Amino acid sequence: MIDLKYLRENPEIVKQNIKNKFQDHKLPLVDEVIALDAQSRKAKQEADALRASRNVISKQIGALMGQGKKDEAMALKAQVQKDAEHLTELEAQERQLQEKVNKIMMTIPNIIDPSVPIGKDDSCNVEIEKYGEPVVPDFEIPYHTEIMEKFQGIDLDAAGKVAGNGFYYLMGDIARLHSAVISYARDFMIGRGFTYCVPPFMIRSGVVTGVMSFEEMDAMMYKIEGEDLYLIGTSEHSMIGKFIDTINEEEKLPYTLTSYSPCFRKEKGAHGIEERGVYRIHQFEKQEMIVVCRPEESKLWYDKLWQNTVDLFRTLDIPVRTLECCSGDLADLKVKSCDVEAWSPRQKKYFEVGSCSNLGDAQARRLKIRVKDKDGSKYFAHTLNNTVAAPPRMLIAFLENNLNADGSVNIPAALQPYMGGKTKIE
Repeated sequence: MIDLKYLRENPEIVKQNIKNKFQDHKLPLVDEVIALDAQSRKAKQEADALRASRNVISKQIGALMGQGKKDEAMALKAQVQKDAEHLTELEAQERQLQEKVNKIMMTIPNIIDPSVPIGKDDSCNVEIEKYGEPVVPDFEIPYHTEIMEKFQGIDLDAAGKVAGNGFYYLMGDIARLHSAVISYARDFMIGRGFTYCVPPFMIRSGVVTGVMSFEEMDAMMYKIEGEDLYLIGTSEHSMIGKFIDTINEEEKLPYTLTSYSPCFRKEKGAHGIEERGVYRIHQFEKQEMIVVCRPEESKLWYDKLWQNTVDLFRTLDIPVRTLECCSGDLADLKVKSCDVEAWSPRQKKYFEVGSCSNLGDAQARRLKIRVKDKDGSKYFAHTLNNTVAAPPRMLIAFLENNLNADGSVNIPAALQPYMGGKTKIE
């Protein structure tokens, strides 16, 4: 959510930003929120004037009563009563107007970074750099569920009976590999100075609306019936929520945390052959990283975060590339974002395995995450997040890139301690 004062003073910049995100239907909202805000401030000014007048008149009534001027005092009391009724009306009007302003402000997209390429959708995303040499072996690579089935490592049919489509049972060495990746990702991030955390897997609606847009919320979140709780779609939601309504000492920043959680997503509109198996599912596990920092440090941390993911994948012999997300592919709260994509030898192309985002002060403004500097001044922090590793999708890249012609799968040295010293699964 952008600063309302900034919007009032720079309406054309905000409108151009909306155009850059190809959300022209939101353009009228800028003028609408300015008009509503003006009405709200006017109501507040009138209410403040009435409160000040009430204080003055109250003193006058006391003085008149002390002088025995009861009739004059009663006349002023009648005026106070009349003003009190009008004040109640003004306060109600101010609340209603402010609610409308806040609702609109929650839908106006954040100002994107000038470096973000302008484009309508993900087809306009721009490749930044490749890491590792993509290889297509001279033997056929089966679909990832076929590879898993040869190890008796997955059961989609049973999961379908138990929970429906979009769920799975992982078993044996494949289940162990899944857990090994998570454990390795955890230790990898601890080694880079991040504090490990296991957060709540459910969050209240106030946190949900603080960390994501209404569109994302509707498309992703599962609501717990009868309670003000949602299952998290990623631990970032819970981890950023950890700082809700806090004032943080500047010298303690940045906070760098890496968190494990299961993730639950509706995944509306997921179709196509590559959505089969464990590519796009309703439940998965993930190691995440989040940073809460000073505004001037967020660009530096953004580059550090995506580099962490690249480095982790390269230690597992998986070629990757980074892809700059264009304006139309950015969620409304994001200032800048890039995807890390892994090479798929079977598809002969890259596919997304993680996403790194700088949200500026948008989440902090919604959740009131503030920083106090040495002079006592307060400002909103910047928040960032990035995927470390998200199996079982990551397993697709791992299995394809480490598969041998005989059907066995190599275990890179970095992962062997988490697999009981195994160098292969076969």
